[in-house]
Amino acid sequence: MKQKFDVTGMTCSACSAHVEKSVAKVPGVRSVTVNLLSNNMAVDYDETASSDAAVIHAVEEAGYGASVHAGAASSRPQAKAAPAADPMAAEIANMKRRLIVSFVFLIPLFYISMGHMMGLPLPHFLHGTANALVFAFTQLLLTLPIAYVNRKYYQVGFKTLFKGAPNMDSLIAIGSAAAMIYGVVAIYMIGWGLGHGDTALVEQYSMDLYFESAGMILALITLGKFLETRSKGKTGEAITKLMDLAPKTALVEREGVEAEIPVEEVAVGDLLIVKPGASIPVDGEITEGSAAVDESAITGESIPVDKGPGDRVIAATINRSGYFKFRATKVGADTTLAQIVALVEDAANSKAPIAKLADKVSGVFVPVVICIAVIAAVTWLLLGHTVEFALSIGIAVLVISCPCALGLATPVAIMVGTGKGAENGILIKSAEALETAHTIDTVVLDKTGTITEGRPRVTDIRTADGLSETELLTIAASVEKPSEHPLSTAIVEEAARRNLSLRAVTGFEAVAGQGVAAEAGGVRYLAGNRKMMEENRIELGDFAEKGETLSGEGKTPLYFAGEGKALGVVAVADTVKPTSRAAIEAFGQMGVDVVMLTGDNKRTAAAIQKQLGIGRVVAEVLPQDKEREVAKLQEQGRKVAMVGDGINDAPALTRADVGIAIGAGTDVAIESADVVLMKSDLLDAVTAIDLSRAVIRNIKQNLFWAFFYNSIGIPLAAGVFFSVLGWKLNPMFGAAAMSLSSVCVVSNALRLKLFQPRRAAASNTNSNQQEKINPKEEIISMKKTMVIEGMSCGHCSARVEKALNALDGVTAKVDLEAKTASIETEGRASDEQMKAAVTDAGYDVVSLS
Repeated sequence: MKQKFDVTGMTCSACSAHVEKSVAKVPGVRSVTVNLLSNNMAVDYDETASSDAAVIHAVEEAGYGASVHAGAASSRPQAKAAPAADPMAAEIANMKRRLIVSFVFLIPLFYISMGHMMGLPLPHFLHGTANALVFAFTQLLLTLPIAYVNRKYYQVGFKTLFKGAPNMDSLIAIGSAAAMIYGVVAIYMIGWGLGHGDTALVEQYSMDLYFESAGMILALITLGKFLETRSKGKTGEAITKLMDLAPKTALVEREGVEAEIPVEEVAVGDLLIVKPGASIPVDGEITEGSAAVDESAITGESIPVDKGPGDRVIAATINRSGYFKFRATKVGADTTLAQIVALVEDAANSKAPIAKLADKVSGVFVPVVICIAVIAAVTWLLLGHTVEFALSIGIAVLVISCPCALGLATPVAIMVGTGKGAENGILIKSAEALETAHTIDTVVLDKTGTITEGRPRVTDIRTADGLSETELLTIAASVEKPSEHPLSTAIVEEAARRNLSLRAVTGFEAVAGQGVAAEAGGVRYLAGNRKMMEENRIELGDFAEKGETLSGEGKTPLYFAGEGKALGVVAVADTVKPTSRAAIEAFGQMGVDVVMLTGDNKRTAAAIQKQLGIGRVVAEVLPQDKEREVAKLQEQGRKVAMVGDGINDAPALTRADVGIAIGAGTDVAIESADVVLMKSDLLDAVTAIDLSRAVIRNIKQNLFWAFFYNSIGIPLAAGVFFSVLGWKLNPMFGAAAMSLSSVCVVSNALRLKLFQPRRAAASNTNSNQQEKINPKEEIISMKKTMVIEGMSCGHCSARVEKALNALDGVTAKVDLEAKTASIETEGRASDEQMKAAVTDAGYDVVSLS
């Protein structure tokens, strides 16, 4: 039996490794995979030899919490209770409270303990030897709330330490506890000194209070953990967004009567109806009608596919134009979309946790430090020194070994690195992704929307003798304008770019799977594919060969004829982005291999490969195949980054060591990925890997400084030089050294702010040059299509049009019959703002592409 569990209390890779090891020892367990990022665990066990309870008990014995995953529980017949609260959201809220409380008490604590050193005024009752006990006790009272709200470090740290598997929490617990214990001892010594009139003792221990060290360790570590947890909290949204793609209802025809029912009630064999602009609810086969179906979400094919009787349709794809009925062949968990959801879940659970360098050494560092402290204290006792002297030696060792710098080494560099990435439009969603990216040696690129623009444009115009490009394009756009097909839209947009005046047409007719026909100025024009020309006995002559050449270049040729003669051919294609070639060349210079995976046909893929010089291309792949190709590369020992933008890329993005989503892509791709490129520029993927390399280099430097002070300070604190040179480390200097190591770590991490993306800088130079060459193209406009439900009359369409045009930089035209809005935007209004404008006007947005 395979079961999924939620695991609580894990904070580092040492935790996940210990949980995995503990569960693996349970009798009957065949395999176990712990995912630190999503805080869950997949266990395959023999039901006759083990149970859920036995697995949970093993996790609890290891020092952590576990429960059957809510999603797994709800799949059982008896589980129809209210959905459980999101554990990640609860954890983030809890950490936020801890962080606020920690800093509320840390600020006055630091003021009282360090203020007098900086010449800041303190209340009179905290001054002088006579008030030393008040001074010390006030600091203790301010430290206790910080220790209490962060007690999880002690609970987990000491429990895992006693279980023989120390982690970062163990270092935090020991370091802060040592500082607090020393402070409490100092309070007793101050009280003893005041009671016996020993002023020197009082002055000595009033300077040996290290409560601020304990508070600082807990507060700063909590800050890093909070930021890390918040970024982890978004990883689970991908699957929810995937499932939301499919419509919630379906229009079914049963016994001649149309009825709208929940999609869960659709059965295999049901006859379903799909109208223009609607999403297809389940997989099936068309029985009646025809349509242009946008399958980009599933196959990656940028141009909608013409479908007719006998053709297969897939759940969550969109009917762009036409009306059809289809027979359901796959429903529920059997649909293609459901299989993609399962792939995303499986890939997420099988991804190995990334062990941080600090965690790797913690298992050795903690016991070694404890042993040194105990040995040093016992040695000085045996040499005849007082218990007080030996105790101060042992505690000094622990204080100088305080893991503040060690705990900060990684998160501070990660924080600065992710901030620098955000400045450059690169959103890095987890520390793990930033750490892993520096090892990448293979980049897998999706084609549509990643390497290419993701929408068709006119690329070539070939005309008959005596006919100019302008004349042919005017005829073509006039005939194509009434059509809803994206290829037609590309031609009309090209005519608009050239400011051409279109002619009025009559008798428009769309011929399924072939093209369109219309009459203008008394002439009957045909526009479509080669099949349409052949069926109407149009002699193409040289245009047939030209069309084949254009097809070989990965373009779609559209033939035009009038009065029984061929007028020309217009080629439409999904064009390559301006920076794609530079990015692919940059990857090559960095020693990173490039592989292109696409659901598009082999001819188009080969054309792109030749144009950009890509080493390896795999075409006509389904989402499952993309994920499988990434897995194959990983099995060869490659570290793989996947760059994509569609739903079809989600499984591969999750499977890859680092998933990189193009910002203009779908929400699901963005949620499935570890890194999001907000500017949709492939050069930013190069910058992301460059940044990762800089951050890892910085982390290693930070760890060096963190251990440098320990390597010098521990022998000094242990009294190695006392007998020979009389050197004994005052705990005050131990705390200063610890603080200095933290300052070095933070200062070194801040150097990352000087990071300059060399590839992006080169790109900016090129773009500046292009602006000088093409000054008229300073504002880049994007064209989008919004499918809207709920419009029923001209007033509705006018209301939607007004709402969209009110947005900054947006020009919209609404087609009531097609239930769509053609939007041209200069990028100042986001997709969310456009959707919100339509929703606020009282209508539902089905999609925006």
